[in-house]
Amino acid sequence: MAVFWPYNLGERPIMDRTWYKSYSDGVPETINPDAYASLIEPFEKFTKQYADLVAFSNFGSTLTYQDLYEHSMAFATYLQSLGLKKSDRVAIMLPNVLQYPVVLFGVLCAGMTVVNVNPLYTAPELIHQLKDAQATTVVVLSNFAKTLEKALPDTPVEHVIVTDMGDMMGGFKKSLFNFVVKYIKRAVPAWHINCAVPFLIALETGAKSHYTRPNLNGDDIAFLQYTGGTTGHPKGAMLTHRNVIANVLQCVAWVKAVVQPGEDVVLGALPLYHIFSLTICAMTFLALGVECLLVTNPRDMNSFVKLLSKTRLTIFVGLNTLFNGLLQHPKFKNIDFSALKLTVAGGMAVQRPIAEAWQDATSTCILQGYGLTEASPVVTINPIDLTHYNESIGVPVPATDVILRDNSGHTVSNGAEGELCVKGPQVMKGYWQLPDSTRKVIDEDGWLRTGDIARIDERGFLYIVDRKKDMVLVSGFNVYPNEIEEVLSAHPDIVEAAVIGVPNAQTGEAVKAFIVKKNNGLSEAGVLQFCRQSLTGYKVPKFIEFRDELPKSNVGKVLRRELREESLREA
Repeated sequence: MAVFWPYNLGERPIMDRTWYKSYSDGVPETINPDAYASLIEPFEKFTKQYADLVAFSNFGSTLTYQDLYEHSMAFATYLQSLGLKKSDRVAIMLPNVLQYPVVLFGVLCAGMTVVNVNPLYTAPELIHQLKDAQATTVVVLSNFAKTLEKALPDTPVEHVIVTDMGDMMGGFKKSLFNFVVKYIKRAVPAWHINCAVPFLIALETGAKSHYTRPNLNGDDIAFLQYTGGTTGHPKGAMLTHRNVIANVLQCVAWVKAVVQPGEDVVLGALPLYHIFSLTICAMTFLALGVECLLVTNPRDMNSFVKLLSKTRLTIFVGLNTLFNGLLQHPKFKNIDFSALKLTVAGGMAVQRPIAEAWQDATSTCILQGYGLTEASPVVTINPIDLTHYNESIGVPVPATDVILRDNSGHTVSNGAEGELCVKGPQVMKGYWQLPDSTRKVIDEDGWLRTGDIARIDERGFLYIVDRKKDMVLVSGFNVYPNEIEEVLSAHPDIVEAAVIGVPNAQTGEAVKAFIVKKNNGLSEAGVLQFCRQSLTGYKVPKFIEFRDELPKSNVGKVLRRELREESLREA
């Protein structure tokens, strides 16, 4: 087999890619990231190839591949009719509903750049991202339009498309569903945005307009996917069409041997605006003719379990907290998992007791992988023929190299611990408008510093030892202490604050804040109420400890490490 390496290797990888010997049968050592000029080509190819199959389902309604193509092209044409140009940024502020994939591929087919936005963001968080991305257009679910209304005056947004939850259901079901959401459940706060256009009107307009196929190449930016990098406010990782094509082809090569088009159903419970679910559920399995069952609110565990009990699920994509939540549900044991053949985990470390309980309950081994937004995101994954959970994050996917470096930047010897560095066609172009930040994480030879400490065994399996970052991982979502500390420091009754992550059985980690009061009347409830005005729920501290002072270095830097060690001793 010819080996295709689309970059200069520079420093040699550990053990000369011994991990190839651990690949499952049929998995190639490499892929060709230039197989398609842009994401438009595989979208057109697979929607035509699987035209009559179901691509996405949600609340009992479905979109075939042909439906997806027609609606996405209509939306692409609508965006172009607004006068938007190639590479203009379009923000998607949607949960897992059928509109999401339509908008996603519509933006890409229009030649524009997708900016995924967490729909649960507060107005300040939304303002930061929309301003930073210079997004001129936003597609939002009506449930969250009130937040957008508050943020809009401080953003460059000119066009707003609003959709109701049931818009893609059609007919009487759409009307009934939207009525229940708005008037029975009262889940849509009143909002008023002068420039708002209904999503269905946008589709109708686009279907009557002329589509112009954009001239794209692999180096054009497909996504500004926001991440904190190592610390601070989120940064936009520039993921090119080539980056995403490469990662999808890497994942397809990994799992295609066990997937049957038209027969398999993958669970889409993780939010598609998150890079893990986006690449795996919305892209990889779409290229394999698999139906993606979208779950809009997996936190409603009773409804979630009820849905699973009625579904012939064959592929489960999840993370540790999701597995744990299901295992704790009293009716989980009644679910029939006889058709389940593949369970893939990412986003956060899987805990051994949960992995073993999952395998006992479903007879499938959790295949843990590892990735980061800056790598589109998949870097490693366990082989599909793995029989028992091994605590490893697996081996590098095709056309991907890794090395481990010490604090001086030198490659460590085999078996030693070092910072995991990655090179491959899936590594981002850089951070949006932040060249200095980019240089800090990608060196001259193209090696991406992950900030994670790992070790590698003789077979090429990698194990994460610790994180160099102060980042806190809450249910698979990155939480950055600097951002929370900045919010806390704005409180008039707080002198200073420090934030760390502490172990938590439900979420993997939880946010803990240490606060020095200025006013003794300040209460925990008052701090939490203040935080909720500026922070998404999972960023709000779960634990608060008031102190007279915080531990500091000789130069006055707060020592989070000491706070973490103290918390572990007290646990």
